[in-house]
Amino acid sequence: MRLILFMITLQLTAILAGCAARPHASSDEKPVLDDTPILATNHPLLPEEPPPAEAARVFRTDFSRHTVPYAEILSGGPSKDDIPSIDTPRFVPVADADRWLRPNEPVILLDIDNDVRAYPVRIIIWHELVNDMVGGRPVLISFCPLCNTAIAFDRRVGNHVLDFGTTGYLHYSNLIMYDRQTENWWQQATGEAIAGKYAGALLSPIATRIVPWSHLRETYPEAKVLSGATGHTRDYGRNPYAGYDDISATPFLYHGPATPSAFPPMEHVLGLSVRNGLVAYPYSVLARKHVVNDTIDGVPVVIFWQPGMTSGLNGSEISGGDDIGSAAAFESKFDGRVLRFAVENGEIVDDLTGNVWNGYGISVSKPSPGKHLAPLNGINAFWFVWSAFHPNARVYTGH
Repeated sequence: MRLILFMITLQLTAILAGCAARPHASSDEKPVLDDTPILATNHPLLPEEPPPAEAARVFRTDFSRHTVPYAEILSGGPSKDDIPSIDTPRFVPVADADRWLRPNEPVILLDIDNDVRAYPVRIIIWHELVNDMVGGRPVLISFCPLCNTAIAFDRRVGNHVLDFGTTGYLHYSNLIMYDRQTENWWQQATGEAIAGKYAGALLSPIATRIVPWSHLRETYPEAKVLSGATGHTRDYGRNPYAGYDDISATPFLYHGPATPSAFPPMEHVLGLSVRNGLVAYPYSVLARKHVVNDTIDGVPVVIFWQPGMTSGLNGSEISGGDDIGSAAAFESKFDGRVLRFAVENGEIVDDLTGNVWNGYGISVSKPSPGKHLAPLNGINAFWFVWSAFHPNARVYTGH
């Protein structure tokens, strides 16, 4: 019954989204692109095969070039741009947003050159993509509700600035995006172009975090907060995926490798990619330890976990779900020295300087108040999707 209600909700969401005017109409003229070198995966192009029939009709993508089998790609229900991206985002001050955001609500934090932006999950859950400019950089803020993955990317590929929309298709239950300039298809979980001229290319990720509103407003009072004045009529604050975040549930429209049994498929994990190392840190372990010191491919790292944030995908309201806490990762270096962190008397302290640190990697005491640890691009995700896209990743068990 819960799954049936969930599917109906998805269909209603698609219908509601489809009633809005689509901001971008496709052109029949394909843009001419240069051959500027771009980041690339090691994934080879696969033999040519027919793409999903409806996709071939709707998209101008060069489907002859692809890195994943089309048989693994499923329709999520909505069609192209039925879930509308936010392309002209508006922002309000923290004081204004505090009138409608609840303390325990999840918000996506992005800080580029001290240009701090907050993207409330209550808004982005209805749109999934925000094309924005932050710190002078063209960025994409993406959120896949079915995977709980909030990831930011640089929108530049070679000499081109791209803007992105939703395809309505899923791979391993994860959002497939497309860029409106070339209509390449991009995997949200990895930033890889999986179909089109750029197949095998990678978008550059930008470190971002999901944090509770109460912590963000206290730590970054000058932040700009995405406004609910999006130009679309949505019930912001309501969770259209109520009940999805259930540790005993199975993921929706997931046709992929069997999920390793180390943890339930819907376990929350923080995934880290550092150099050539990949590690998943389960929230159930982080909640016991609060601080984890580790090394990934020779890089010393620390993960801080703190309570006070709902998942956003559990209750009928974004702020009404279970408290899963929030986790963030940093390089554990300070002034050229490697620090080890521990919780003492309820505070995070390091073993060399005696500083007290908050969950954002900021020193809040003498001798070095206001100093920052370098953030790492930790990806919050459900275990099933992290393990599907990173099957060889190490799993931190706390032992």
